Amino acid sequence: MDLSTTYLGLALNNPIVVSSSKLTGTVENVKACAKAGAGAIVLKSLFEEQIVARIESKLRSNELYFWYPEASEYVVGISKESGVDEYLKLIKNSKSEVEIPVIASVNCVSPVEWTKFASKMQDAGADAIELNIAIFPFDRNISSQQIEDTYINIVKEVKKQVTIPVSVKLGPYFTNTMAIAFRLAEAGADGLVLFNRFYNPDIDIASLKVVTDNVFSSPDEKSIALRWIALLSANGLPADIAASTGIHYSIGVAKQLLAGATVTQICTTLYQNGIPYLKEIVKGLEEWMKKHGYKSIDDFRGLVNKLPENTAGFERLQYMKKNFD
Repeated sequence: MDLSTTYLGLALNNPIVVSSSKLTGTVENVKACAKAGAGAIVLKSLFEEQIVARIESKLRSNELYFWYPEASEYVVGISKESGVDEYLKLIKNSKSEVEIPVIASVNCVSPVEWTKFASKMQDAGADAIELNIAIFPFDRNISSQQIEDTYINIVKEVKKQVTIPVSVKLGPYFTNTMAIAFRLAEAGADGLVLFNRFYNPDIDIASLKVVTDNVFSSPDEKSIALRWIALLSANGLPADIAASTGIHYSIGVAKQLLAGATVTQICTTLYQNGIPYLKEIVKGLEEWMKKHGYKSIDDFRGLVNKLPENTAGFERLQYMKKNFD
């Protein structure tokens, strides 16, 4: 079976990509993922918010910076460069150890502070950049249009800095996912990753504190991405689509590809089963293809979308209950 494919214009041995997490934050793990059969790897994210918060904390700790603003500017510059240098080293060292595509990742919320770093990532050897944009609608004074425009502006600013492909990892909280997806593609996004999985808060009723729950995804969470990948693929989105969240087994990979995904991203299953489990997912996909007579990924990618009744199924929002009375 031929599992090879392309994603963001990059040649992949198979459509299984290890997504960005702490798991991909070391060269050793990057090598392990490649050895286990990953088609590509997205490195852990460089967080714009973390960099800014670290700088501000350092400045607040010494009132001397209040009296010498030029010193403040110097510290800000040094702190940013230091954070970036560490990340650039991860990119460079990872590329020197593996032959598969290595994708840099940036968790960002603005088109201003960090975009100049993008060219440095390209120079360090990144094959592509994944923009993990997470702007949650907490502020009632900011319209949904303003939030969407920020996404578009981030993509445009990054595309000015680099020539390598750029993808955008989105959350599912948009009024019109179809519209923002096409806007991002028109702005220059080479691919979309659907969907980001955000922090899940819960309440400890004994301590009355907000706690973290459901850190890991479950296979049941695949449905949201499955729906939108099918609909966007059927509508001819001019960008690659990566499925993310809830993909734990080879059957989950097959389902997303049948819906029209270009590739699939996995994470939780490697935490739970270990990086070597990736071999089982690749093997399982190959066996499934053999069983159904598919010789290549293109033989069945988006196959479900070719049946009109399936499209209607993805568009349905409510269950229809038959009355037998």
